[in-house]
Amino acid sequence: MFSSSNRLAVIVMVLCLVGLSAFDAVAHGVDESTRLFLLNNTGVQFFAFMYIGAKHMVTGYDHLLFLAGVIFFLYKSRDILLYVSMFTLGHSLTLLFGVLSDIQVNAYIIDAIIGFSVVYKGFDNLGGFKRTLGFSPNAKVAVLIFGLFHGFGLATKLQEFQLPQDGLLANLIAFNLGVELGQFAALTIILLVISFWRKHHSFQQFSTASNTLLMSAGFMLIGFQLTGYFTS
Repeated sequence: MFSSSNRLAVIVMVLCLVGLSAFDAVAHGVDESTRLFLLNNTGVQFFAFMYIGAKHMVTGYDHLLFLAGVIFFLYKSRDILLYVSMFTLGHSLTLLFGVLSDIQVNAYIIDAIIGFSVVYKGFDNLGGFKRTLGFSPNAKVAVLIFGLFHGFGLATKLQEFQLPQDGLLANLIAFNLGVELGQFAALTIILLVISFWRKHHSFQQFSTASNTLLMSAGFMLIGFQLTGYFTS
């Protein structure tokens, strides 16, 4: 049986997953004021795009779920910095390349792959690959590859607004910088929570429940996106 602290953790995570289904329609979109700004934007708007990028990452729960899985069992600051940097490199490249080169990728398919990345990381953290295959995929390569897909996910959102070429590069750099700032803020909170729980004897049970629910969230995301793809 789970301890009271573990039961509380599971309850909180289940509520988050339930909320995720209701939040799906807006979390990766934009609010009305941001939508109007992007549609009518002209010229360089560095700080505005930086703010939009930060807000997008903080509300982009699929990106954060994947990153939470990535850092879940990382104890050294050097390792955390390395893995987050690999992810950052991947999504920065495809974000800039996708928008500047006008690479059109179906948003539902990309977001389904992002959901799959969440499933992959939860499964890996539970030791699923070692039990079924006898080895785990190279974690650094996997984080980089999935980072590329996450970047295309960001790019497809921006491409919906057909941003003008005037000041586009500067605005994209600002947006990407904002994404990194939002990512840093969110990961700081996630790390504090995980680090706190590591001090308790219930962490092993907590980690099993957490990564099982992480996989569940990933499957939910895949289901939402594939449903949207086949019904659009």
